[in-house]
Amino acid sequence: MDGERYTDVNGKAIALDQRRHASFCTEFTVSSPKVSIGKVMVYTCSVWLLAYAVFFLTDNTAVLSSAIIITLIGMMLYIHLVKVDHESLLVIGSLGVQLSSSYASGRESTSFIEMSKIKDIVINEAVHMHQIIYYLCILLRDPADPSAVSSVVPLFQSSKPKLNCLVKVYKSCQEIISKC
Repeated sequence: MDGERYTDVNGKAIALDQRRHASFCTEFTVSSPKVSIGKVMVYTCSVWLLAYAVFFLTDNTAVLSSAIIITLIGMMLYIHLVKVDHESLLVIGSLGVQLSSSYASGRESTSFIEMSKIKDIVINEAVHMHQIIYYLCILLRDPADPSAVSSVVPLFQSSKPKLNCLVKVYKSCQEIISKC
């Protein structure tokens, strides 16, 4: 890359990796920081200390057991279903776009959108609480009316990169789409 640093909408550092496989094929990967062991330890210790305090007051061992089980299940669900390590966008001119997400547990989710279904790739904006958030999205062509949009597919939903990162991806995507 060009050494530019990127952050997400919350100010956390993220990495953008762009691989150009050919003039009509580019892959973008946005990587988020790994799960912090320190935060996991703090969360686990605070839940277990709270459970121990309740156990101390009630002399009920079920409180300790349930706190341990709930914490472990919660961490496994978070790692398997929520925490995304990296998201990638593979744009192949005249063929389509592949979207992939890799979770902290190793699970991967992939989908493909044919180029004939894509009307355009745009940067959209949304108001969230007291700030404006920009996001990259694919506009899908309405089969009944090709000039209309049937739905919007947001990209990089977990990593939520800021505008400077989105502009870089957008420009490359438009360059490839214009060649089709």
